[in-house]
Amino acid sequence: MSSRGSAGRRRQGLLVVVSAPSGAGKTSLCKELVTVVPDLRHSVSYTTRPARPAEIEGRDYRFVDQATFRTMIKDGAFLEWAEVYGHLYGTPRALLRQWREQGIDVLLDIDTQGAAQIRRQEPEALSIYILPPSLEALRRRLEERRADAPDEIARRLEKARDEVKHYRDYTYVIINDDFKSSVRRLECIVLAERSRTAAQDLSVLEQTLLAGT
Repeated sequence: MSSRGSAGRRRQGLLVVVSAPSGAGKTSLCKELVTVVPDLRHSVSYTTRPARPAEIEGRDYRFVDQATFRTMIKDGAFLEWAEVYGHLYGTPRALLRQWREQGIDVLLDIDTQGAAQIRRQEPEALSIYILPPSLEALRRRLEERRADAPDEIARRLEKARDEVKHYRDYTYVIINDDFKSSVRRLECIVLAERSRTAAQDLSVLEQTLLAGT
């Protein structure tokens, strides 16, 4: 789907915010979504967290130290930032603005703190919350990825109980009980939002149609 509307004018790119408790699968869903939806890019956040074994700089995150991150905060480099599990995460402002001005939709994979900041600054942003089918399923996923110690898993589960209370703040909710189905639902939401009149500038087409009446 082209970033230009039917009248040939470039539309402003959507801002799509996806949140979920740790282990619910949002990052995997987001990575898959950008492979099936044209003109959709996954924003890469900055973080002070150490890279996990399978993570790659610039693909999964941009890894920086605390001092660098704090300087970026002072410089206004982040659209939003938050501290999560003792580490800092932030969304780069300039690149997102550039993409959206080019008519590219931007996908943000961020926590509830960051999503709340985005909604205050960008009230038109589309927000989607990913829920696990159950707390037990969430526990299994955290254990199976073998990235955290048992006490860290317990801490993440406790935080998840608090985070899921915010699902009503989001435009859409998806229960991630099947990965392929969840990707398809995400795809349908983004494509539907692109067709909303509020997301398009059809003024030239409208004038053309009215001229024939």
